[in-house]
Amino acid sequence: MPNATGGAGFACADLTTFCRLDELGLEVTGQHLADDRAVLACRLVEEDRWCRRCGEEGSPRDSITRRLAHEPFGWRPTTLLVTVRRYRCAGCAHVWRQDTSKAAEPRAKLSRRALRWALEALVCQHLTVARLAEALAVSWNTANNAVLAEGQRVLIADPTRFDGVAVIGVDEHVWRHTRRGDKYVTVIIDLTPVRDGTGPARLLDMIEGRSKKSFADWLAQRPQDWRDGVDVVAMDGFSGFKTATAEELPEAATVMDPFHVVRLAGNALDECRRRVQLDTCGHRGRKTDPLYACRRTLHTGADLLTDRQKARLAALFAVDTHAEVEATWQMYQRTVAAYREPDRKKGRTMMAALITTLSTGVPRPLQELITLGAP
Repeated sequence: MPNATGGAGFACADLTTFCRLDELGLEVTGQHLADDRAVLACRLVEEDRWCRRCGEEGSPRDSITRRLAHEPFGWRPTTLLVTVRRYRCAGCAHVWRQDTSKAAEPRAKLSRRALRWALEALVCQHLTVARLAEALAVSWNTANNAVLAEGQRVLIADPTRFDGVAVIGVDEHVWRHTRRGDKYVTVIIDLTPVRDGTGPARLLDMIEGRSKKSFADWLAQRPQDWRDGVDVVAMDGFSGFKTATAEELPEAATVMDPFHVVRLAGNALDECRRRVQLDTCGHRGRKTDPLYACRRTLHTGADLLTDRQKARLAALFAVDTHAEVEATWQMYQRTVAAYREPDRKKGRTMMAALITTLSTGVPRPLQELITLGAP
C-alpha cells in the first residue's frame, strides 16, 4: 500500500501556515500544549528597524511579549505569545516597537483571525458570546466588546453596503426582554440579491424603536439618489412602515412579504375556527372538540397532508356547521399554494385571482375573509 502521507500533494508540516499566522505577519518559533490551551510562541517576520521620526536606522534595544487570543483549533483555546522587538534610533534616540497592526488592533487582546472567527461564529453559527469567550479563553466583556467593534467595522461602517440597493425589507424584532428601554428594533435588509437571484439578503441597518418616525427618519438620512433607486419596500402589516415609505419613497411600491401574508391568512383561519367553535359549542376549544383537535392540521399545506390528516379534515368538513371554516381553509391553502408555485409567473396569476376573490366574491358571513381582503 502506498504511503498516504508521503505521496504527491502533501508538504512538510508548517505550524505557521496551519494556524494562518502568515496572514498576520507572524512566524511560529515554539509551542506548548497545556491542559486548558495551546500556546504558540511567535515573532514578527518584518523587522521594522527604520526610525519613524528621522528615518535613521535603529539598533535593537530590547523586546517585550504581547499576548493575543487566537482562533481555536479543536477544543483547545489558542494563545499567541508574540515577541515584539523595540529599537532605538542612533540619530534622535527615539524608541519604537515593531509594527503589530497586521496581527491585531492596537491594545487589542484578540488577533485579527480570532476576531473574524468570533464574528462568523456569532452570525453564522449562532454561538453565544459566553461560548465565544470560553473558546477564546478571554472574559465575556473582552469577547463582547471585540465582536461589537468588529461587527461595526465590517457590517455597518462599510460605506459601500448601500450600493445597488433596489429592494428593501423592513420588520420589527424584539431586542430586549427587560422593562428598561424600548424592547423593539426596526431591521432593514437588502432584498435585491433575492429578487435578482444573485445571493441571500443582506443586513443594512438596525435602528432602535418600532414606529413610523424611526423608519421615516432613517430613510430621510439616506441620499436622495439612493432613495430614488429603491423600487420596492417589503414589510409586514404595520401601517407605520407603509406611511413612512409613502412619505419618503413616493415612487416605490409597497408590498407585504410572503411570511406575513401567509400569517395573516392563518390568523383569519384561526379566528374563523374560534368563532364557529363558540357558535356551535358555546365554549372555547377543548381537546375533545373536532375543531380544536384539528387546529394544527388546518395549517398544514395541502400537498403535505398525510392520508390520516386528509381523512380527519374530510370528517371535519362533512359537518354543515363547519362550512365557514372549510371556506376560510380553502383561501388559506390557495395563499400557500401561490407562494409555493415554482413558476413565478403562474404564482403571480394565482395570487392575483385570489386577491380578486377576496376583494369581490366573499359572502357576508365570512367575516374574517372580508377583513383579509380589505384594501
